[in-house]
Amino acid sequence: MPESDFAPWNDPDEKPLIRFKSVTKKFGDFTAIDDLTLDIYEKEFFALLGPSGCGKTTMMRMLAGFEAPTRGVIELAGQDIAPVPPNKRAVNMMFQSYALFPHLSVYENIAFGLRRGDMPKHDIGDRVAEMLKLTRLEKFAARKPHQISGGQRQRVALARSLAKAPKLLLLDEPLGALDAKLRQATQFELMDIQEKTGTTFVIVTHDQEEAMTVASRVAVMDEGRVIQVATPEHIYEMPNSVYVADFIGDVNIIEGTAKPVGSERYEISWADNKAPLIAASERPFSEGQNCHLAVRPEKIAISAERPADADNAVEGKVLDIAYLGNISTYHVELPGGQIVKAQAANTRRVSRRTFTWEDTVWISWTATAGVLLPQ
Repeated sequence: MPESDFAPWNDPDEKPLIRFKSVTKKFGDFTAIDDLTLDIYEKEFFALLGPSGCGKTTMMRMLAGFEAPTRGVIELAGQDIAPVPPNKRAVNMMFQSYALFPHLSVYENIAFGLRRGDMPKHDIGDRVAEMLKLTRLEKFAARKPHQISGGQRQRVALARSLAKAPKLLLLDEPLGALDAKLRQATQFELMDIQEKTGTTFVIVTHDQEEAMTVASRVAVMDEGRVIQVATPEHIYEMPNSVYVADFIGDVNIIEGTAKPVGSERYEISWADNKAPLIAASERPFSEGQNCHLAVRPEKIAISAERPADADNAVEGKVLDIAYLGNISTYHVELPGGQIVKAQAANTRRVSRRTFTWEDTVWISWTATAGVLLPQ
């Protein structure tokens, strides 16, 4: 979904579907969620991303009703959901294990929740047929879970979760059991199904690539706090801290001290007897302030000669080369011992590399290629 078409978080009149208001969750002395405030909007595919133990599953369990906040309020569609038991919430949860009934067919697994509700019998058949079609499982309706593949079982769990048309679907590491290729294909299926149903999806994952692929917005978490919430593009190109820059994708972090040299331009002193680096930044820095310049490897060029017009050019030595088919990543050691990664696209089918180990090279990048961060 193009961001320009769908950005309710930028509309001040749009009411969030889910609101965490100063929510804290403690287990004994341990604080799993620390004073969290967060809005999630209707029809969003929202990702909670972070390392194990950062609190993302606890947030999800509170939304599902399996845990209650120690302090603060969680609202769904404007109502405090704390007093509402899990089975009465317009929320469904899809577990990592899928939790399918092994003795029931695919059809019966999907129908199970509907039969326990008060849906008329003739409507159940229609709804199950609709879910089978949505998840492309019509041909497998009579099979048992052990007779279908892992990817198909994942779709059965999804169909069952969506059958009761919840306002909100929670997905806990839903693709964890799938192999890499299937996982990628399933990510796009999930996005397609989410768009078709218009259900709000909240996915918990520690896989940054997954979060960046499927989500309209990503919340990067650490130790019970949300560090940054933004669109995948914004998180990647404009991280608000070294933690976020480092957590998402590959990045070079060069530490130094800043000195303003004009409108939104800074010189960064980073190594003894080395020319300062130049960086553009809308975020202000004072003279002598410690800073971190975060530059993605694909934004750094590598060349045999010093480029004539580069804002930043540093000489170094090739220490290591990672050949990844479409790109090669060069690990270049700078005079101070710092190692910087630079990427080059392998556009031609050649067996001979332009640069090899121990070669002296120049790495260069523009003043706007990096992000200047205070911490």
